[in-house]
Amino acid sequence: MRDPYEVLGVARGADQAEIKKAFRRLAKKLHPDANKGDPKAAARFAELNTAYEILGEEDKRKAFDRGEIDAEGKPRFQGFQGFGRGAGAQPGFDSSTIFETFNFGPGGFRRSTSRGAAPGGAGFEDVLSSLFGSFGGAQRGHEAFEEFEAGPARGPDAAANISITLAEAAKGVKKRVLLPTGKNVEVSVPAGISDGKQIRLRGQGFAQAHGAPGDAIITVKVEKHPDLTPEGNDLRAEVSIPLDDAVLGGTVRVPTLESAVELKIPPWTSGGRTFRLKGKGLPRKGGGHGDLLATVRVDLPAAPDADLEAVAKKLRQRRSGAS
Repeated sequence: MRDPYEVLGVARGADQAEIKKAFRRLAKKLHPDANKGDPKAAARFAELNTAYEILGEEDKRKAFDRGEIDAEGKPRFQGFQGFGRGAGAQPGFDSSTIFETFNFGPGGFRRSTSRGAAPGGAGFEDVLSSLFGSFGGAQRGHEAFEEFEAGPARGPDAAANISITLAEAAKGVKKRVLLPTGKNVEVSVPAGISDGKQIRLRGQGFAQAHGAPGDAIITVKVEKHPDLTPEGNDLRAEVSIPLDDAVLGGTVRVPTLESAVELKIPPWTSGGRTFRLKGKGLPRKGGGHGDLLATVRVDLPAAPDADLEAVAKKLRQRRSGAS
């Protein structure tokens, strides 16, 4: 992570108004929506947000200037501040030596200290005892070390849903979606996506004060088609033909994702027979398309037909006589 002053392009002596003005100017320039097709845009925008979160808050800025936190807002380990000379102390050891620790947890940034020997001088063992606590009975308040509680490395993810048609799922489509963060982003839906699949947008989730923002997780809902049902890479359809076409043959229009096509029905086609239309299905991962499977349903006339009934009676008598 670069120096926040460098990221914002301001001098260390800049006042808060200058910092705020620089952030707004760069945020407009680096926002992912203004840099479509640039995979690094989200990372640059996240870096800008982190820099402003440090310099835009007076306390954090002072902590950074003192070297207490780094460019990501995380505490720095200061260690021993140096050893001076004091009365009764070991050479090069100051009895007021301070050991500093920094803690960042749910309560925010906290600085704590532990001193060396008491005024008036003490031996090296006393200094160590003060720093590390006496064995077997040191109280927490006198321990020199504190565990660092690092905040999450990245912000929470933001969840959203989009609905697309089956035709859009087959070809791919770009859709705009409003995220819970308030951002309105464009989502590129790849061709061949299926219902329930998710798309991850890096860096478009919720911001994190001391880390990168989370991602946006977009769940895709493919709407039902009135005539076609997906089955893997294939599509299924049901078409109706009249009884005379089933007996004598004919043609029927079959719906596809683009436009209806004509299917030739051979004579003596029974109901339930399925015909395969090559390449009229959904895109395959390795290239090409699945097929469209059209199943025939034979429809009787809407109104009673005396001639048809007469033929049916003759067929029944013939079948009864044969048996």
